[in-house]
Amino acid sequence: MKIAVLISGGVDSAVVVHKLYSEGHDLHLFYIRIGMDKGEGDCSAEEDIEMCSLIAKKYSLPFEIVSLHEEYWQYVMSYVLQTVKSGLTPHPDMMCNKIIKFGFFEERWGKNFDKTATGHYASVREVDGKLYLATAKDPIKDQTDFLAQISYDQLSHIMFPLGNMDKSEVRDLARQVSLPNALRKDSQGICFLGKIDYSDFIARHLGEKKGPVIEIETGKKIGSHRGYWFYTIGQRKGLGLSGGPWFVVGKNIKDNVIFVSNGYDTRLQYGRIISLAEPNWISGSPFVVSNKSEEQEVSVVISFKTRHSPEFYTGMLVMSNDGNIKIVSDVDVQGIAPGQFAVIYSKDKILCYGSAMIIPNVKKRRHHHYKGKNNLETSNND
Repeated sequence: MKIAVLISGGVDSAVVVHKLYSEGHDLHLFYIRIGMDKGEGDCSAEEDIEMCSLIAKKYSLPFEIVSLHEEYWQYVMSYVLQTVKSGLTPHPDMMCNKIIKFGFFEERWGKNFDKTATGHYASVREVDGKLYLATAKDPIKDQTDFLAQISYDQLSHIMFPLGNMDKSEVRDLARQVSLPNALRKDSQGICFLGKIDYSDFIARHLGEKKGPVIEIETGKKIGSHRGYWFYTIGQRKGLGLSGGPWFVVGKNIKDNVIFVSNGYDTRLQYGRIISLAEPNWISGSPFVVSNKSEEQEVSVVISFKTRHSPEFYTGMLVMSNDGNIKIVSDVDVQGIAPGQFAVIYSKDKILCYGSAMIIPNVKKRRHHHYKGKNNLETSNND
């Protein structure tokens, strides 16, 4: 099989190359280069490319560096900045996979191959003749939540050779076959931002604007912040407040106010109703809709995630007769942040149906302690 392999310089994609090469496939290696904004170079990219070149040389494979710099900044980072400026929480890694890795790359290079392989920890399963994105063997490394915005066509052309391996098995295999990056640390941070700090990136593009930090229960000002766009619902670290823990539980975008609540057990950081919009069902809707016109809503038992974590929540995915959808969780969910995505799975936590954007609940919370500031955007606490 003729396969395009997206490699990053990390151990995961290197092991993908070894596995597919050992199986006798015809491989062509690709590294997607994304420079920093304002034309700045990325020293980490040079290190990555050097490592990719060593992998290609080890297996005598063709290696190509392709640039999607303009596309990345036009589509992914503009999405991030617009979302943050709107007071919402973006998911750049999810959009990077959808638009860059499996979007523009596929349209220009991947289409010339039978499959495109990556080092993601995920799987593809066939159920009743239809392909589904499925979770990986390693629950801690599983990355299906980063892939839940892709389309069925994109899924149909992707291979995830690490889906049946634990991270420890990947490391062991890399050492056994003497891969040059066998001991290289995993990369951290946002897709393609390299070593740039996220807060520094936001400050560079949106600047800073001081505003008050208000304790929501009392209306008392207890500090100041750099600008609402630096903070997200459920955030605890980086607030600079004493006597914590303090959690961000709401934002007044119009007046640049951050609302916080004290203590791990504050009920204001939890909720069970999660309103959703713009669902992306990769392999079709999980709902089984009845033909009965009098039926007001349909529902299905699901597992779900609202952040990258090995833990799943369980609950019901509900669609009203007007098409609006929401999750009713079986337990309280912490830090439900509008703008982020809820990733929807089958109740057995195997199939990933897709994802939908979290939006504020219809019910608005009026805050009477902070005079006149009643247009408070909160998490989906119920």
